[in-house]
Amino acid sequence: MSDLATFSVFFASALTLAVIPGPGMLYVLARTVRGGRREGVLSTLGTGVAGMLHTLAAALGVSAVLATSALAFSVIKWLGVAYLIYLGVKTLLEKDTLEVNANLVSSLKDAFAQGVTTKVLNPKTALFFLAFIPQFVNPDGQVFLQFVTLGLITTLLTSGVDFIVALAAGPLSGVLKNRRGRRVQRALSGGALIGLGVYVAVDR
Repeated sequence: MSDLATFSVFFASALTLAVIPGPGMLYVLARTVRGGRREGVLSTLGTGVAGMLHTLAAALGVSAVLATSALAFSVIKWLGVAYLIYLGVKTLLEKDTLEVNANLVSSLKDAFAQGVTTKVLNPKTALFFLAFIPQFVNPDGQVFLQFVTLGLITTLLTSGVDFIVALAAGPLSGVLKNRRGRRVQRALSGGALIGLGVYVAVDR
């Protein structure tokens, strides 16, 4: 990270994206509604572990590239900009459906493992880390350490919000399953992703 201002922008962006309802939050919500708070919490722990696995995998590849090539850094930056804007537009155009990428079961034993598997096998999560984290990494510093640190913070913020959702799933479930609530969610999530992509594009 270059300075405190850069970290502040990163933290604000990561926190904003964490609190806006997305697929991961809806997955935890669905597990909680079906199996109770314990299952929701275990699912949150599982998706958190998967988030760190994605971070480590991305850090190993990206750090090797960014440490050796300024051109590669620019390429990754602009690919990240394009992908963030693409995600934002795609989110805005999504249909009003609540999709969960897993077969929901009531077993507490399976909740953690399924949380890990669901997120590990989601390529969008890996692409998001590749698009988001490098924008705040200083290529002249310890790239791997920076990437892992920022990825850990992002994962902890997301898991923290999901944990709150698991504890308060009753009132939230009605809001997020409501058609109007889903439209508001898409508008906020899509707008945040597009705004972040534009910021990264114009930031020097």
